[in-house]
Amino acid sequence: MRGRFAPSPTGYLHLGNVWSAFLAWLQVRQAGGTLVLRIEDIDEQRSKPLFAKALMEDLHWLGLDWDEGPDKGGPFGPYIQQERYDHYAAALEKLKRLGLLYPCYCSRARLQAIGAPHAGEHTVYDGHCYGLSERERQKMTKKPSWRVHVPRRTISFTDTVYGPFEEELTRCCGDFVVRRADDMYAYQLAVSVDDGAMAISHVLRGEDLLSSTAQQIWLIETLGYEPPSYTHVPMLIDTAGNRLSKRQHGITVRSLRQQGVTAEAILSHLAYAGGLVTESRIYSLEELVQQCNFKRLRREPIVIRPDSFSKKFDV
Repeated sequence: MRGRFAPSPTGYLHLGNVWSAFLAWLQVRQAGGTLVLRIEDIDEQRSKPLFAKALMEDLHWLGLDWDEGPDKGGPFGPYIQQERYDHYAAALEKLKRLGLLYPCYCSRARLQAIGAPHAGEHTVYDGHCYGLSERERQKMTKKPSWRVHVPRRTISFTDTVYGPFEEELTRCCGDFVVRRADDMYAYQLAVSVDDGAMAISHVLRGEDLLSSTAQQIWLIETLGYEPPSYTHVPMLIDTAGNRLSKRQHGITVRSLRQQGVTAEAILSHLAYAGGLVTESRIYSLEELVQQCNFKRLRREPIVIRPDSFSKKFDV
């Protein structure tokens, strides 16, 4: 088994990140596999080296170690996306050779007019620019983004937590952007290339990314790689139903640590709240590896209360 944790260094590590990191680490450690830490910093404006350094420090403090990564190296490096642009450029060239890549000149206003998606869904592109002739393209003055043309094909996969899915590509995602007009590589391209090139066999991540799975499987296969097995896990939410994020204060690892909360308390509470363990107490890392059972993992969002963690923490 080769798993990965792939955070974006756009802020300090918070409980939502810890939840995914912990479960990815747990899945790999229970299987005796290899865990990869990959820094997903293709969002150059928001990603900061300070946050990348901080998140690795916080993961070490939590005891969530990894086997390959920016600080350890490994046979599939580099492990920082901004150092992997040549891999993404090569993938675009392959898509171009396959006749799947085309420029899109649509404005943001036009794309928004196609239709606002429901939560967790994609706006499905209507293919407007796919049919443009070369003469029509030459008349365009706007710098284009680049889309990949998907076939009318059904992708079937079974998620470890949420079960079997069948997604028809032209309906679930449509032709999607792989390089933006500002020259930034799109998430869908980068994550697919990296998972494929790093021989990741198991992906564990938040349920919010479940809707991206079919298009990533297709892209990974199209680029000549073997798709991984997917495990999507429920999101952590606050008492108002809002997903935990970097914008919320007081839930970063650093803030909890400053309050005197221990690493074992954080992980034990998450394991208990998620249903992985049945007894409400503090567990050591070794005990969590031995006793956590993914078959008991909840499917519904997990509520984390503001008073869940304190100096007198007792799960």
